[in-house]
Amino acid sequence: MRMLVIEDEARISDFVRRGLESAGYAVDVAPDGATAMDHVHVTEYDLIILDLMLPDIDGLALLEKIRNRRASPPVLILSARDAVDDRVKGLEYGADDYLVKPFAFVELLARVRALLRRGTPTPERLQVGELTLDCIRRKVARNGENIELAPKEFSILEYMMRNQGRPLSRTMIVEHVWDVEYDGLTNIVDVYIRHLRGKIDDKYPLKMIQTVRGVGYMLEVPTAAAPQPVETAAGA
Repeated sequence: MRMLVIEDEARISDFVRRGLESAGYAVDVAPDGATAMDHVHVTEYDLIILDLMLPDIDGLALLEKIRNRRASPPVLILSARDAVDDRVKGLEYGADDYLVKPFAFVELLARVRALLRRGTPTPERLQVGELTLDCIRRKVARNGENIELAPKEFSILEYMMRNQGRPLSRTMIVEHVWDVEYDGLTNIVDVYIRHLRGKIDDKYPLKMIQTVRGVGYMLEVPTAAAPQPVETAAGA
C-alpha cells in the first residue's frame, strides 16, 4: 500500500516516513501543497496524511482540492492546531481522522490501520491457492503453516497477490514497494524474491512465484504438471 505524507517540517515527515516504511508501507513525501497535488494527479494513494500549516496553501483548502477529485483516499490530518474548533472544522472539510502534534507513532500507526480497514475497497484478507495473507494483522500462511516475513517481503508478496496471474516488472515492484525510481542497476528485487521463495516455495513441490523472462515475476496458483503420454512400440 502507498501513502502520501504532506508535511513541510522535514524532521517530522522523515520520522513518519521511516516509521511507516518499517511497517511495510510505501511512502511519498510532499513538503507543500503544489508538490502534493502533483503526486495526487499521477498516483492513486491508499491514504494521505496531511499537515494543515503548509508554506503555500492552507491545509483545509488543499483538503478540499483532494476531496474534489473523483478518486479520493482516506485523509488523516496531523496538525499542531489542537483546539476543538480546529478538529471539528477539519472533519467537516472531509478529513477522516485528526491527530494532534506531538503524537506517539504507535497511535498514528493504529489510526492509519483503522482508516485502511474502513476506507479501502480492497479485501483485508487475500488468498491465492493455499497461500493466505492478512493485510491488517500482517500474517502470512501457506497450507495453514505460519510464515514470518520482513516488512518489505510482506509488501512485495501483498502486491503480487493483489495482482495474481499478472506479470510484474522489477520497475513496478520497486516503485510500488520502495520510495525510489528503479534505475535498472540494482538487483534488490531479485534478492527479495529469493528471500520470498525461500520462505513460501522451497519446501513445497509446487512453486507459486514464477519468473517471467524479459519482464519480472508473477504469483499464480501452482498446478501439477500434466502426465506425459507413454509411447509404445509400433504394433505393441
